[in-house]
Amino acid sequence: MKKILIAAAFVLSFSFGQAQVRTPQASPSAKIEQAVGLTEVSVEYSRPSARGRSVYGELVPFGKLWRTGANGNTIITFSQDVTIGGKKLPKGEYALYTLPKADSWDVIFYADTNNWGLPEKWDDKKEIVRTTVKPEFLSRNVETFTIGINQLDNDFGFIEIAWEKTMVAVKFDVPTREVALKSIETAMAGPSANDYFAAAQYYYQSNADQTKALDWMNKAIAATPAGQDAPFYYLRQKSLIQAKMGDKKGAVETAKLSLAAAEKANNADYVKMNKDSILEWTRK
Repeated sequence: MKKILIAAAFVLSFSFGQAQVRTPQASPSAKIEQAVGLTEVSVEYSRPSARGRSVYGELVPFGKLWRTGANGNTIITFSQDVTIGGKKLPKGEYALYTLPKADSWDVIFYADTNNWGLPEKWDDKKEIVRTTVKPEFLSRNVETFTIGINQLDNDFGFIEIAWEKTMVAVKFDVPTREVALKSIETAMAGPSANDYFAAAQYYYQSNADQTKALDWMNKAIAATPAGQDAPFYYLRQKSLIQAKMGDKKGAVETAKLSLAAAEKANNADYVKMNKDSILEWTRK
């Protein structure tokens, strides 16, 4: 009996030693990732909720630096150099701090991300970019603190910070055109048909040199393997470039080739797009 009691005590002791108490965080962690043009942006932060409390001016005092979230640093990372308020912010990760005021906010990108909240001693040399933005009043209440990367364009995006009925939006410009053109020029040293197509498509979409775009599109079509028809999407892109250059007659001829190829491939979307374009370009 004594041996049984000792064994039972050992089992209970082991069980309690292995037990883990799991409870939800008061301010749960979150991570968002967003491509803006050719730049990858991520934000890691904790999300406090108001829970009936008045936020700005009380929970978050005006005129004092704020960690912009809860718990450890809110960290924002850029894969390329970006520009904020006319100032260059090198690629890398930064702690995101703010200085909320009733009529304006300072938004700060700080080089040291290893703080729990605010640094014990603020180092001006680690303040890489500071920009000032005006807060916006929201018609709806945001219960849980939220950061988003929104209002996206190939060349810019906005960091949106929202809580209670206030939102601040910080615009950042990304070097999409610079990166894309550099990659295109590099690829042109030994391009494939797809390289020519991608370069022509980008030049078309970004309103760059359309003559060069058409030349690359012709090279993409010419690079089609012997015995194969040019892809309908290659021909479609060429027709769009021709139309943008004002050559509606040439655009219609190319669109008809794309239409025939799309019908052969049973691609209903491209069939419709080509028919619509042909109708548009042949109108008096």
